[in-house]
Amino acid sequence: MQPHDVNLTNCDREPIHQLGRIQDFGALIAVNSDWFVSHRSTNLEDILGEGRDLQLGDGLDGFFAPVALSELRSSAATLGIDDQVERMFGMQLFGTDELFDCALHTSGPNTIIEIERHVAGDLNRQLGNLRPIMTRLEKRTDVESLVGEAARQLRHALEIDRVMVYRFHDDLSGEVIAEAAREDLEKFFGLRYPKTDIPVQARALYLRNRFRIIADVEAEPVPIEPEVSLTGKPLDLSMSSLRAVSPIHIEYLKNMGVGASLSISIIVGGKLWGLFACHHYGPKLLPYSSRTAAELFSDYFSLMLDRTIGREASERKERARDIHTRLMRDIAGGTPLTNSLPTIEPVIQQVIPHDGVSIFVDGIYDARGAAPTEEEFRAIIPNLKGGATSRILASESISDHLPLAERFADRAAGALVIPVSRTPRDYLILWRKPLVRTVTWAGNPEKPVEAGPNGDRLTPRKSFEAWQETVEGRAESWSPAERDIAESLRVTLLEIILRLTDEAVTERSKAQRQQELLIAELNHRVRNILNLIRGLISQSKGDARDIESFVDIVGGRISSLASAHDNITRGNWSPAPFSELLETEADAYLAGKKDRLDLSGPEAMIAPEAYTVLALVIHEMITNSAKYGSLSDQAGRLAVEVSENPEGNFCLDWRETGGPPVKPPKRRGFGSTIIERSIPYELGGTAEIDYRLEGVVARFCIPGRNVEWGTREGEGFTAPKKRKEGHLENPPASVLLVEDSMIIALDAEDCLKELGVETVRTESSVVAALDALSKARPALAILDYNLGKENSEPVAERLREMGVPFWLATGYGEMADRLEKLGALGLLTKPYGKDELEQVLASYTPE
Repeated sequence: MQPHDVNLTNCDREPIHQLGRIQDFGALIAVNSDWFVSHRSTNLEDILGEGRDLQLGDGLDGFFAPVALSELRSSAATLGIDDQVERMFGMQLFGTDELFDCALHTSGPNTIIEIERHVAGDLNRQLGNLRPIMTRLEKRTDVESLVGEAARQLRHALEIDRVMVYRFHDDLSGEVIAEAAREDLEKFFGLRYPKTDIPVQARALYLRNRFRIIADVEAEPVPIEPEVSLTGKPLDLSMSSLRAVSPIHIEYLKNMGVGASLSISIIVGGKLWGLFACHHYGPKLLPYSSRTAAELFSDYFSLMLDRTIGREASERKERARDIHTRLMRDIAGGTPLTNSLPTIEPVIQQVIPHDGVSIFVDGIYDARGAAPTEEEFRAIIPNLKGGATSRILASESISDHLPLAERFADRAAGALVIPVSRTPRDYLILWRKPLVRTVTWAGNPEKPVEAGPNGDRLTPRKSFEAWQETVEGRAESWSPAERDIAESLRVTLLEIILRLTDEAVTERSKAQRQQELLIAELNHRVRNILNLIRGLISQSKGDARDIESFVDIVGGRISSLASAHDNITRGNWSPAPFSELLETEADAYLAGKKDRLDLSGPEAMIAPEAYTVLALVIHEMITNSAKYGSLSDQAGRLAVEVSENPEGNFCLDWRETGGPPVKPPKRRGFGSTIIERSIPYELGGTAEIDYRLEGVVARFCIPGRNVEWGTREGEGFTAPKKRKEGHLENPPASVLLVEDSMIIALDAEDCLKELGVETVRTESSVVAALDALSKARPALAILDYNLGKENSEPVAERLREMGVPFWLATGYGEMADRLEKLGALGLLTKPYGKDELEQVLASYTPE
């Protein structure tokens, strides 16, 4: 290779998982599916003992003790998951007192057995140390203190010279964000390392094999024979703990003066977040049991880190909700968004510091602070439009993306571009002034090309002293937290634009823009709802005894959400009354028992953000009461009292009396989780429940920002329409079901037949339904109003002429005005299930 052919990608192409050698503190045997030796390390006798050697093609029968071989085969049989490693400690491989630790994994057609000498007592000691270590980490509530404590605890547990927590940035460079080291050592805390220090294939291996040990950089690697298989392929050692080390990496460590190293992956959300990088300034062989405990520590730590990051993300979401509330409150109704910049900018400044702001809506431009002029901004609009739709762009140097932005780079270098519409493209952009920054690297990040001991290639640098790089013309970076808040701000501004669209724009163009924005927002909300339903299905499986109860549980929870959405969308996504929520649940689950339910206190209008959360809680409470509590027999009662506490919060007191003796649940299902955790977790409120012998008592409180207080007309509830319990008497013999969704039609057909309907005919279009009516007269019909590109009104007219009773089914909220005109008996709101269909059939009166 010529010097001019060498660049920073050469290390990325080194086959570090196929070096054909292992480290000398263990031995390796690879066997095929018949357990004959296909590869072996040349140091078997050194590790296993004199006279204990295997040749290629030998079987393991007669080499290992029968009991040990049986255990190895059993462990190998469990290797059913990719990259799975089975560990076995303290094995008597030869039936003697000599003990060995073994690790098994698969590599292509081979099973690889790695063997090390066992250190007695180390496993129990290491596992015993884990609990107090994790207890100390539990006390840390932010990322900075958590990683610092983890570095200290890991160094103490491993008795190693230096432990660093190395975090990857978005550009794949790394930074030492925590360090615990011997007092006499130079400190690396705060230093940056370029992405080339950890090649691409090494980062990929860290995701698969989370622990990497280099016991002695001076030790000679042990060859594996044969170097390649009969098919000409080298042995893949990706999951090997003994895998030898790249000569380039050995040279790198020697340049740093390191004698041994450990790397333990930190995985968050399935991605490589960082590493525990451990250095020792001399040889350091940790027993396999110690390495296993350290890997387990890293798994626990990754979970804690993920939880801590999630908590911080929740706090950011809360701040974003506060911004949403303030902006919606402070912007005057009817005022164009461009005229609201003096109101918007100070609010945003509190959570995303910036030096200037520009807003461009409907072709109108306004700016404050360090921002481009209108002429300069309009010059970059064509390039901005080429960006991704509905995605923010965060840059330290916007001129890197938009060359024409170089004209104002001396005033506004960094940009956080927030698109707030699709057609025409509108923007809110936050600007930051350029800074003269100093980045401190661990040595010059541009590795020089030199002729090293391994030939002409990119040679690891020899100096790791702090090397400072001065960066000009770039602004301070936008943090992940700031980008998250900007994304929430984008959704808020979409909503504001919907409210404040300029009246000067023609009605047609305004309607088109609103449709685009609503589709984008609807897509966002539908995805959230689908994700929520997916979670409900997944989490509810533990509460079900069989498939029927699973369907009932999930169906009830989804119906509760659907009813809650009906209530809040009926008022255009505005607060809805709590009494209506309770009445909806009572209608669904307490037919014939409503006189035993008493609601008292003022009316509370619950904000949409809290309404669906509260709906799930009330659904679980009502369901539990009807199944096991005071409403499960003929005498019990339920009292629900609403009040406003001194802090202005909504409080709900739930008291059950007169029912069967209460037994606290023996297991904690998903329903209990919804009751106890959803209000505190999602709304920052409180939930208390007491399973008293005489009846369940509970109290739920929601922060006042989610509530508007009003007056409830009358007391109690309007009695619901009664439906027959158990098997229906005289169900209709035949039903015509017109529904364009096959899945909904199949589900409704099954439910109708279970309720006693003998014949169910399903059609998906007006033509097919009219044809069916010409051939046979049904006893009852259920019509989906919206059939894609047509509606079912022609079918309704024909049914009315024939005197066939029918119901309308729809997912739209406002259809009541069509019932009388079309002659329908009632409205069936989607999504519906067996209970709703039972009420429809109960209304049927035979001729």
